[in-house]
Amino acid sequence: QVRMVESGGGLVQAGGSLRLSCAVYGGPFSSYTMGWFRQAPRKEREFAAAISGSGGSTDYADSVKGRFTISRDNVKNTVYLQMNSLRPEDTAVYYCAADWTGHFPPVDYDYWGQGTQVTVSS
Repeated sequence: QVRMVESGGGLVQAGGSLRLSCAVYGGPFSSYTMGWFRQAPRKEREFAAAISGSGGSTDYADSVKGRFTISRDNVKNTVYLQMNSLRPEDTAVYYCAADWTGHFPPVDYDYWGQGTQVTVSS
């Protein structure tokens, strides 16, 4: 059974930075395509970023491109989301997800974390 635990959320002022972490327990982590999603209040969940199993390929939503960076450490079984130049509209619950097939771009996400709250004040 795969378990995913996010951490690193919190309250930050606009223009600030946060780094989210997602530790993955169980399964061959290095073969998973990993993604970050977010869901703001009263909005649909949306894609933020994805990274291939090797870390060699990444993809970003236009709304975060140039400000967020996804990375992974296949020794620590952890994926990260470095978020810079944060804006109030980045406020959301952030979720990490795994596509066990390893396709990139990912076909579908099979495993999800419980989410971590990010709040950006103006």
